[in-house]
Amino acid sequence: MTDSHSTRPTFPTMAGAVSLWRREATFLTAMLASETGIVGLNILFKAATSKGLNSYSFLGYSYLLASLLLSPSHLFSNRSRSLPPLSFSILSKIGLLGLVGSTYVITSYIGVKYSNPTLASAISNITPAVTFILAVIFRMEKVRLKERSSVAKVMGTILSLVGALVVVLYHGPRLFIVSSAPNLNFHQLSPSLSSSNSDWIIGGCLLTIRDIFVSVSFVLQAHIMSEYPAAFTVSFFYTLFVSIITSLTGLVVERNNPSVWIIRFDITLICILAMGIFTPVYYVIRSWTVRYKGPLYLAIFKPLSILIAFDRRSFDNDRVLRCDVGESKRREDSVIVTCRKRE
Repeated sequence: MTDSHSTRPTFPTMAGAVSLWRREATFLTAMLASETGIVGLNILFKAATSKGLNSYSFLGYSYLLASLLLSPSHLFSNRSRSLPPLSFSILSKIGLLGLVGSTYVITSYIGVKYSNPTLASAISNITPAVTFILAVIFRMEKVRLKERSSVAKVMGTILSLVGALVVVLYHGPRLFIVSSAPNLNFHQLSPSLSSSNSDWIIGGCLLTIRDIFVSVSFVLQAHIMSEYPAAFTVSFFYTLFVSIITSLTGLVVERNNPSVWIIRFDITLICILAMGIFTPVYYVIRSWTVRYKGPLYLAIFKPLSILIAFDRRSFDNDRVLRCDVGESKRREDSVIVTCRKRE
């Protein structure tokens, strides 16, 4: 005797499988493009700071441009009847997200100024770990030690945190100098440390703080998107709040130096325009992804930035080789390569 209620098929149809594959490929491509863009902007910003670009004016102007670019899409999104009303509670949460975002973008670019884009990419390895911890605390993820996947996540969390500390605190001995001329000459050097170790550690600490706040923003944004699933509207108010907060912070910090708000027509302007155009795309992708895939999915792409940065040869605007954990500093026409000794 058969049941009167027919059951749904267990296996997806071919069309459904292809649709699912395309969706996953879209998420993957979008996140890879986003991480590549972030590394590229870090490199461009590092070059622009040598021409006098100030972190606060850079962030204030670029996020203002981003919010202006997002404003038309926000107006169209508000016409959707499927969205809940934009209440004061939701705006307050987006404002809190803007405060968290302002904190991590300020510490990010000041940290890059003290160190370099590759250290920023290396320390971002802690983002999945911190995000996983926060997701467990807020019950977005569950830990079952009897399952191998949970054990792997816990072990990965511990290793990534330890690795980030090693990157910041440990410097290998100088190994050799690679000339930037076409004919490369290798010279042995006695082991010693650079005179800028303090800047390296300061930059590393600021970048670590950045990645903690990045993880907090992932979790908070996932919560906001679950209540108000409008990527363009959330991104518009977020960029607007970040522009206001970073500009006010800059006005206080640089109150005796008003010239930092004057932008010259050189690489500094190019950097601001590039950031202003990239930011709306990035945050819409992030909002869209965190809604469907969760905060941990965003975080797992952060370690890829170290590979992208290495491929672009982004060590202080020159070509540098790095073995495991070490330090690179540019000196005139040569580059010092440092590695830690292998056992």
